[in-house]
This record gives sequence, structure tokens and C-alpha cells, in this order.
Amino acid sequence: MLADYSLAAKSSSYNAVLSNSFQQAQKTNSGFLNNYYDDEGWWALTWIAAYDLTHTQQYLDMAASIFTDMSGGWDSTCGGGIWWSKDKTYKNAIANELFLSVAAHLANRVAPADRAGYLAWANKEWAWFQQSGMINSQNLINDGLDLSTCKNNGQNTWSYNQGVILGGLTELNRAQKLPQLLETAQTIADAAIAHLSNSNGVLHDTCEANCGADGVQFKGIFMRNLMALNIAVPNPRYESFAITNAESVWNHSRDASDAFGQVWSGPFDAENAGSQSSALDAFVAAYASSMAQMH
Repeated sequence: MLADYSLAAKSSSYNAVLSNSFQQAQKTNSGFLNNYYDDEGWWALTWIAAYDLTHTQQYLDMAASIFTDMSGGWDSTCGGGIWWSKDKTYKNAIANELFLSVAAHLANRVAPADRAGYLAWANKEWAWFQQSGMINSQNLINDGLDLSTCKNNGQNTWSYNQGVILGGLTELNRAQKLPQLLETAQTIADAAIAHLSNSNGVLHDTCEANCGADGVQFKGIFMRNLMALNIAVPNPRYESFAITNAESVWNHSRDASDAFGQVWSGPFDAENAGSQSSALDAFVAAYASSMAQMH
């Protein structure tokens, strides 16, 4: 979120925070690696955003190193895809969406000699994901696969699963310009807006108001990726959706100290780091969309 804000606002105020996190977080997980491939993917996208902001090569190199570890999670179970964790108990949407997004982002940033390898991974992942069954008849993405049948497990259509794919497809289209990639992304985005919002156009996850430490971030992740899609294919509906959600958070889910809750339609309940960063993602998306309108 800080890197995205800094890019949108043309600010270098938080560069030292990124640099500090790069050092300090590795005291817990060296190389930003752990048992979960999705955790690794979030870090990889973070360092790609930090690279876009600062052009610091070690950030891009770290993202590439993380991706190499993630690629070790791919096998032939259910025809392909990476596992959620190194325990190999679940193949799910989020890990594979992140794998796609990281591969496509790297393809657009690495040296020309290395580009083809990342592009091949991104295309391999998307070909598998498209036919995996995780995209349901409503054009929403369920949580994952039932390993006994290799079919869609019908679990929750979390907002972040509709989000990460948008950024991945947008980057993949940037790498190789295939109109159907953006068309698919828009179809998923439209379905999410239609099915996961209330009558006032405010985004919700079904876990509210008890989304735990990570679920509170899901809606912000959707907004962040919706804006990436909107930059590629500007859409007044996406822009107004971003502004509607940001205004709702500000007006209905904020306390006197400008802390933000997890239910964007309000009332304010309680804040933590996740709900705060998620709300800020919504503000950055609204800011980015209003800037897009001005240009």
C-alpha cells in the first residue's frame, strides 16, 4: 500500500520504511520465504512495487528469488498449478493468482534475456487456471479445488480472489497484448462488483465483522488490483466504485483518531494493521482513479 501510494502521489516519503522492512522482516523469514507460497507471493509483489518506486535493483532481484521458490510448488496434481503450502495439502486460487501476477510482473521488468522464462510461466499458469474450474458460472473465483475430484470446492468467493487475478491479467496483457486477457479481467471485476457489494455499492466479505488478521485486508487488495485494471482500460464504473467505497470508509467506518474499521459501510468497530492498510488501499484507489479522470 505504501509503495502504491508513493507511486500515485509521486512521493519518496516512505522509501526508508521500505528499506527498513527489507532488512528487518528477513530476521524472521530469510529471503521472505516460509511454508506458504501465498505469503511469499505477497512479498514478491511488494518488492516489485518498491522497485517500481525506487528502481533499487535488490528489490527486483529479491522478487525473482522468491518466485524461484514459488515455482518449486508446481506439480502435476490436478493437472498443474502450485500448492498453497509446502505441506502439499491444498491447491487454491490465491497462491496460483499470485504466482501468475508475480511471473507477469517480472516478465515486464527483468533483463530481456530473462523475460521469456517468466512469460512462459505466466502463460502456463493462466492456461491451467482458466481450465481448473475455480472460475464459477457467475464469473467469480471460489477458494480452491477439492483434491479428491480436482473440481471447484464451492468455498467462499473472497474479494481478494477476484482482485489478484485482475492485476495478474493486466500485467500479462502488458507483456503480450492479448485482448481476451483484459476482457476476462473485466468480466471478473464486473461480477465481483455486482455480487460482493451491497445496494449502496460498498464492498463486503462474508467474514465481516470477524475477518481475523488477514481477511480484513481482502477488500483493499481488490481495490488495489481493480485500479491496476482501470489504468489499463479506464472504466467510469470502476472509478465511481473506488470513490464510493473510499467515501463510505471515511464517512462511516472511522473513529476520532482516523483509525478505520473492517466493515466499510460502518459502523466503526475496531481497527488493526490489516483494516488500516485495507482502508488506505481504498483511498489510494480512489485517488488514483480521480487522477485518471483529470488526465
